Amino acid sequence: MKFKLDENLSPELRSLFSEAGHEAHTVPEELLSGIQDNLLFARCAEEGRVLVTLDLDFSNPLRFSPDGAPGIVVLRPVRTANMHIRALIAAVMPSFNERALQGRLWIVEPGRIRVHEPAGEDQ
Repeated sequence: MKFKLDENLSPELRSLFSEAGHEAHTVPEELLSGIQDNLLFARCAEEGRVLVTLDLDFSNPLRFSPDGAPGIVVLRPVRTANMHIRALIAAVMPSFNERALQGRLWIVEPGRIRVHEPAGEDQ
């Protein structure tokens, strides 16, 4: 699976994805820091990459519809310290292989994943 880590996530977190067998790029390594949200969302769709972010703007399916997109994962850690984000990603990583990301918005909190399903699909 292919992911793009937003600039609000440490590039060091990329290793969690590669260790799990996924391909991950980061916004800073692609020199996209400061890119507008709508352009980042379009870029992820063009590249077939699931966006992983802390940016709550992406949790609004009316603004960034996951329908037809590779997927959006919004992380909601207790604290934004790297160790809390790392733990949250490590906890959710197995679910990436068990549940579909395509066309879905995942909101990931400690002990809980909320999934916005495509229109017409049951959860």
